[in-house]
Amino acid sequence: MAEATMLQVLSPSGDVQSDLLPELSEERMVDLYRQMLRTRAIDTRMLALQRQGRIGFYGTCRGQEAATIGSGAAMLPEDWVYPALREGAVLLLRGYSLEQYMGQLVGCALDPTHGRQMPCHFGSDAHNYVTLSSVIGTQINQAMGTAWAMKIKKHKKVTLGYMGDGATSSTDFHCALTIAAVHKVPAVFFCQNNQWAISVPFSKQTASKGIAAKAVAYGMPGVAVDGNDVLAVYRATKEAADRARNGGGPTLIEAITYRQEGHSSSDDPTRYRDAKIHEEWMQRDPLDRYRRFLELEGLVSAEMDAEIEAEVKASVNAAILAAEASPMPDVNTLFTDVYAEMPEQLLEQREDVLQERNEGTADGAFPL
Repeated sequence: MAEATMLQVLSPSGDVQSDLLPELSEERMVDLYRQMLRTRAIDTRMLALQRQGRIGFYGTCRGQEAATIGSGAAMLPEDWVYPALREGAVLLLRGYSLEQYMGQLVGCALDPTHGRQMPCHFGSDAHNYVTLSSVIGTQINQAMGTAWAMKIKKHKKVTLGYMGDGATSSTDFHCALTIAAVHKVPAVFFCQNNQWAISVPFSKQTASKGIAAKAVAYGMPGVAVDGNDVLAVYRATKEAADRARNGGGPTLIEAITYRQEGHSSSDDPTRYRDAKIHEEWMQRDPLDRYRRFLELEGLVSAEMDAEIEAEVKASVNAAILAAEASPMPDVNTLFTDVYAEMPEQLLEQREDVLQERNEGTADGAFPL
């Protein structure tokens, strides 16, 4: 099977292939950089907080900022997003509150899900961003189903379904792409091929010459893109979304990138990763590449770069302070979050708990 040609707009040195440059204003190009910087700032701080015991778990996006921000930015606000582990930045792109984002990681009252979800498992109906499931690949079928519903309802909406390279070896991937192609649903299936399925290297979980090549068997276009090139990712995703929106059916995109950190805060990648290959990938850092392009184009100076970095770090630190100063979720939500209409036995249990709290016999276990 032939390996798909990789789309690239920016070379590793930051030089641009002008004829492939997507139609973006200068302001929008700088904002993509700001979003990438903020994503890295969040990762840096939250991994440190996890190590300090201030949050329980974290999965970084480090090294994959271009793939995440470039794809998320190419979608319309009314489109639906089905994330995997590392796409929380897409929710922020859609206007989600940074304080609520930090609240979810901390599990405090700022968290709209009241601490019921594991850290990084964001979700927001208001932003058409469906809550992450830790089960590998399940969101691919859900993205397909939502896209099929959009087609049946004749809505001009598209679903963006994320996955890692390991998920493409799952039955959910096969089922979703089969049905999506047969019914020409308006979906973009976006694989972040970061070279590792947790600790399993790409070569050990598929013999395919890349992920994009798999699209041929399903009867849909497959696009391989340099996942460390934010402009190439934006272009590929925008073209796929436009095609889907206009009735052309689904596309499978493979963003070839690299996971600079472990699979999660529970993982030690030095136990299975080749140090030399790791260093080679580190030289292809997506932030460094995009910064060089912006500097060459005269869009960002060293002074402006420092200002943007200081700004995003300050906003992240302020949101962390707000989340850690917030009280725990109210005990009342243990009962109000279960049913639309609370059954009698749950009402009785709530009254018992609230009475114990008010009488001070709950030993401080229940927050006010």
